[in-house]
Amino acid sequence: MYKYEQYVESANFIKDKIGNLKPKIAIILGSGLGVLSDEFEEKVTINYSQIPNFPISTVEGHAGELIVGKLNDTEIIAMNGRFHYYEGYELNETTFPIRVFKILGIEKLILTNAAGGINTNFKAGEFMVINDYLSFLGESVLRGKNLDEFGDRFIDMSETFDKELSKKLADTIVKHTGKAQEGVYAYMKGPTFETPAEIRALRVLGADAVGLSTVPEAVVAHHCNIKTVAVSCITNMAAGVLDEKLSYDDVKQTADKVKMNFKEIIKEYVKMI
Repeated sequence: MYKYEQYVESANFIKDKIGNLKPKIAIILGSGLGVLSDEFEEKVTINYSQIPNFPISTVEGHAGELIVGKLNDTEIIAMNGRFHYYEGYELNETTFPIRVFKILGIEKLILTNAAGGINTNFKAGEFMVINDYLSFLGESVLRGKNLDEFGDRFIDMSETFDKELSKKLADTIVKHTGKAQEGVYAYMKGPTFETPAEIRALRVLGADAVGLSTVPEAVVAHHCNIKTVAVSCITNMAAGVLDEKLSYDDVKQTADKVKMNFKEIIKEYVKMI
């Protein structure tokens, strides 16, 4: 369990590195979506290994660096690579950067991920704005001593994802692709893809897409009173939806196909909010 002083130590290190940049928006780039990092101007890149107390990304497609700069004339801090429970980290480690962002003055958080489509009306390559989530991990990311400096012990989760920010994101996606999906994201622990039986169960429970990230970060951001919006790139259909085996290569290939659209969507969106 981290102490408040450790978050402050990390935040102060980052402040010293970024100088006069004072971003109010943070974005976490999911699998294969790191192309956005190339669009930053006046950017400062900090490897996670340099930052005190920061975990290290171990997954292919996650660069493991913090990028601070201007995106479409808007000051942004971006995580090019995130941390996952399946890598062996504890949940408080996977969400460590969110509380650091709070100390840095972040007010809005954009979460992105690659996800499997459960809703049979979805197609690979589409974007889904997340309006709610399911989580059956069994352990809450807020378990343990509450850090009162960030938020209250008990918090309402009926609007984890900000409705106004989500509506603007959906409108931006429609403008660039002609269609935006919206739905419930199911968080699973991984690293295995889900079984067909699990996908059938999740569909009955109301899930539209499934993935291995995002929910812990969203919960901690909500606890910190950071307005949060999240979008999934549907990179594949989940197990049993189509008669084909799943692979991480397929995830990366689909993300690569949509990366230009994704880049333009986020560039316009950050300017809007």
